[in-house]
Amino acid sequence: MKILFGIQGTGNGHISRAREIVPLLQQYGEVDLLVSGTEAEVSLSQPLKYRFHGVSFVFGTNGGVDNWATWKIMNLRQFQRDLRSLPLKQYDLIINDFEPVSAWACKLRGVPSVSLSHQCSFVSPNTPRPEKKDPFAQWLLKNYSPTTYHVGFHFERYDTFINTPVIRSEIRQMETSDLGHYTVYLPAYDDKTLLKYLGAQKDVKWQVFSKRQKQAYQSGNVEIFPVNNEAFNKSLASCTGLLTGGGFEGPAEALFLKKKVMMIPMKGQYEQQCNALSASKLGVPVVSEINDKFTGHLNSWVNDSKKIVVDFPDETAAIVDNLVKQYARA
Repeated sequence: MKILFGIQGTGNGHISRAREIVPLLQQYGEVDLLVSGTEAEVSLSQPLKYRFHGVSFVFGTNGGVDNWATWKIMNLRQFQRDLRSLPLKQYDLIINDFEPVSAWACKLRGVPSVSLSHQCSFVSPNTPRPEKKDPFAQWLLKNYSPTTYHVGFHFERYDTFINTPVIRSEIRQMETSDLGHYTVYLPAYDDKTLLKYLGAQKDVKWQVFSKRQKQAYQSGNVEIFPVNNEAFNKSLASCTGLLTGGGFEGPAEALFLKKKVMMIPMKGQYEQQCNALSASKLGVPVVSEINDKFTGHLNSWVNDSKKIVVDFPDETAAIVDNLVKQYARA
């Protein structure tokens, strides 16, 4: 069997999940990997067959998307060339983790494909959304990476096709401790903003993982590190809590490790607003943005000893097995 696995390369969550899924898929046949996008710091251990520019957004420095930078890197002509170049007929199964090139190539040529992603959970009307709807954002979630079938992941099983999060084996097997520091990953904020607010919490140690730094340094009670998968995992395993954006995989792994979590979803990023709402239903505190009120929210969270208990069983192998058996062409 020959399998094509298209993976979104904006942010780190998709590739982190793929690191767990790819070896499972390889048990069923030859797997060609396709990655598109421009904003990931982690990588796959297996070689890529296709590397495309794709359609990405660029993180800003004030809590949202840098719209101008996003527009500048947009290349729709290249996108069209890339999707026409894919030899889809040679594959018995095409799987997609919110990756637009392979998804649209399949849609335009009438080839079935399967979502294996967090984003496809939003196909279900049961998946939580904010009261204030964003019609364009909902349209984008539906049409950015359209597929024929859906196998989703979310914090809870909101529908029959939605599973609990994929927790990587390296996280499941990790020995945890509490050395008293807090791990921070907020790529939509610049380091100066984070240093201003975190540095004011003199009695708290912070380990910040920054997309903008190549070398580690320390400023008072705040350590700044470049993004690195191993270093981040080590920090997360020994922290008291995780301060992060409105992503999915990072908060899910922290909750699995029984760490406190606070989320600050990106401004204008509808999916992150939805994720934060879902997490808040589990008891995770959510802050809309870093502003003058942030210090109070931070103090309350640091001083709160409440633990959130989640049940994220290890079902990844069974999910992949069922997907292959159900959707691969005979």
